[in-house]
Amino acid sequence: MLFLLSPAKSLDYETPIGKLPHSLPGFVEQSSQLIDLLRQRSPQQIAQLMDLSDKLASLNVARYEAWRPKFSAANSRQALLAFNGDVYEGLDAKTLSAAQLDWAQAHLCILSGLYGVLKPLDLMQPYRLEMGTALANARGKNLYQFWGPQLAQYLNERAAAQAGPIVNLASEEYFKAVDLKALQVPVVQCVFEEFKAGKYKIISFMAKRARGLMARYAIEKKISTVKKLQGFDREGYAFAPEASQPDRLVFRRSPSSP
Repeated sequence: MLFLLSPAKSLDYETPIGKLPHSLPGFVEQSSQLIDLLRQRSPQQIAQLMDLSDKLASLNVARYEAWRPKFSAANSRQALLAFNGDVYEGLDAKTLSAAQLDWAQAHLCILSGLYGVLKPLDLMQPYRLEMGTALANARGKNLYQFWGPQLAQYLNERAAAQAGPIVNLASEEYFKAVDLKALQVPVVQCVFEEFKAGKYKIISFMAKRARGLMARYAIEKKISTVKKLQGFDREGYAFAPEASQPDRLVFRRSPSSP
């Protein structure tokens, strides 16, 4: 099985992580092309393009200027430890063992607007470029057109090395970047719902944390089948067979749960 995650807007390049193995991103040439486009924009244009404050726009313009196609410990850190948002708080990668990181490296992918797809231990330089950004490029008007079928082809190759389907724990914004027509393996969607105002519903920040918890569960248990995935029970979630379908697993949590 191959698990997909979204990236996070927040990054952590400050917390010490010790000496860890690393790999290199697979789409550096494409990333360089996007960086070249972003460098042509002023801070004001970046702010407008990405709906950022002036401070954040200036920070990211500086990041684009500093970005280099050569990755090292001085300018990069492993992606799974660089991202720092709700998903990654749930995953808590800094407490994974070396063996668990090794398993994650083989079974986990992170979709990215700038890097396309990242393996957990791929070195990553800091950036901000959400997949839904309407950045005009030689292939079209946005990043979906820029990446085209490339991501699906990459995932086909990765999934071929693993038995079972792709398990999508990424957001809709990011999973839309995967060309389903080019994808040759089945996809199982995981949905996390809370009981609010008399019914079950998806609450964004809770669902994000739950995706990270599910990824952590898969890593710890070395999940290899959809059936075993249904055993997920972290922080009060439980599989809801009555609301699920073979390709859409629903996990629900009651108000009394943590």
